[in-house]
Amino acid sequence: MNAPAIVILGTGALATARRIQALYVERGAHAAAGVATACRVHALQGRVEADVSYSELGAHLRELYARGTPIVALCAAGIVIRCLAPLLSNKGAEPPVLAIAEDGSAVVPLLGGLAGVNLMARDIAAALAVQPAITTSGELRFGTCVLNPPDGYALADLGQGKRFVSDLLAGESTRIEGDAPWLDDAQLPRSDSARLAIRVTPRAWDGREDELVIHPRSVVAAVVSDDAGCADAIVARVRAALSAHGLAMLSLAALLAPSSSMADPALTQAARLLDVPLRFADASAEPGESSAARLLHTALRVPHETLHDDAYPNVALALCSLAIDPATLGRPRGRLTVIGLGPGCAELMVPAARTALNEATDILGYDTYVKMAGPLRADQRVHGTDNREELQRARHAFELASDGRSVVMVSSGDPGVFAMAAAVLEALEASHNDAWAAVELSIVPGVSAALATAAQAGAPLGHDFCMLSLSDNLKPWTIIESRLRHAAQADLVMAFYNPISRARPWQLDKALDIVREYRAPSTQVVLGRDIGRPGGTLRTLTLGELRSADVDMRTMVIVGSSLTRKFACGDNGAQWVYTPRWYE
Repeated sequence: MNAPAIVILGTGALATARRIQALYVERGAHAAAGVATACRVHALQGRVEADVSYSELGAHLRELYARGTPIVALCAAGIVIRCLAPLLSNKGAEPPVLAIAEDGSAVVPLLGGLAGVNLMARDIAAALAVQPAITTSGELRFGTCVLNPPDGYALADLGQGKRFVSDLLAGESTRIEGDAPWLDDAQLPRSDSARLAIRVTPRAWDGREDELVIHPRSVVAAVVSDDAGCADAIVARVRAALSAHGLAMLSLAALLAPSSSMADPALTQAARLLDVPLRFADASAEPGESSAARLLHTALRVPHETLHDDAYPNVALALCSLAIDPATLGRPRGRLTVIGLGPGCAELMVPAARTALNEATDILGYDTYVKMAGPLRADQRVHGTDNREELQRARHAFELASDGRSVVMVSSGDPGVFAMAAAVLEALEASHNDAWAAVELSIVPGVSAALATAAQAGAPLGHDFCMLSLSDNLKPWTIIESRLRHAAQADLVMAFYNPISRARPWQLDKALDIVREYRAPSTQVVLGRDIGRPGGTLRTLTLGELRSADVDMRTMVIVGSSLTRKFACGDNGAQWVYTPRWYE
């Protein structure tokens, strides 16, 4: 289960929130690689300093709920219920939701009985040294939620499960068929001759109403695909093979494929449609044995029965006696995600970037940016380097990812704007490395420094604009001069990255001299320093007033076009800068 979002309203709840957070931070240190366990405290903006801020409680809770994020809300239960009421329709799809008193004196599970909310309540209550307020009848009577089997097991039919538990509560007894060790200590009314049975089996449920069927995820499907690019065909063959052997779809633990097919998007899509992990192994078929069956023998480390059918020659099934942990099978396809953190504050980081960070096993980047990416889990490996080692960093990322790890490359702003996305692609193109090419590569956009600064000032980039780096580390100054001249001549708004440094104290003045040949002294200029970070400042002035002493390496310089204007608005004299969308 993912760690919860701990949501608070006021400072009085912060100490309790941190105690709950500590529980999940400690748990994250022991979590399996790739499990998202980063637990953060969400607080009302302007009222409490925490890990994440939000502006409106109801909207924030509904967004978390819709994403399936477990919620621990330190406020009155009624507030949470009213906020989430419009979304309550499918009990089987609810994430856990708990209401906890600000002082930690009460822990009340509200929603997510089938998603482990009572287990969360017991864990949190133990950490706070209180008793959880559990009201679920079956759990109170039997000491466990029969309808919430542990990881690696799946309930065959929720509706039938509810009827089964109702019969138990009405006085019926049950027997257990199959291996269900999590029920050993449950206070279930048992009888060997009971009409009702809890049956743990990979076999498909036949619809009998006197059985509660729980499927162990104990089947692995090995696929050698001849249908490149056809996920539906792969899914159909796997489903047909399971059906031919009387096995339930919910008993499928993983899809296994040859490492040579790692980059086949059809396999990725098929695993997604089957809702199981995709794993890979290297194997060559022995005489008289299909390559799919050989894959199973190579990847499985536990005793199993191999099932195959001549009607489905490219599929073989492994049936194990116990649930299978997919992480023990072969290896996953490695993943490299290049993200942009935005300008520096958590609110301006896109959710996909945070998700990638939460799921990463390894995080690479310039030390300063890696620190900005936190909080990180204790089990995540951090590889911080100097800011001038882009290509070495990119190569290291591919080496890690090609070994099956989930890697995140961190940039500030947007990774595609003078940042690591280009270096990653450059390293990949030059490598001619099949293992690197098989890595699942994605680039997550971010809010660039130019966009963040422009938004604070108003809309100076409201018409055509360009972004220019004044650093000559990777290109000659003559090229910079030529581009400056053409951009100024074209009357484009210009955003200057890397405007000045100790090693280049003269270049900004030289750049401004060129711009002043084409722009009037009254041209509007915006200076944004550390926008989105603590101590960030914004200043507007004219091109005639601008001096290089006003700027350092952490300053974004936006030079307006001939149409860019500034005006004051309101009683507080707020000033806005914008470039109209029309042109004279």
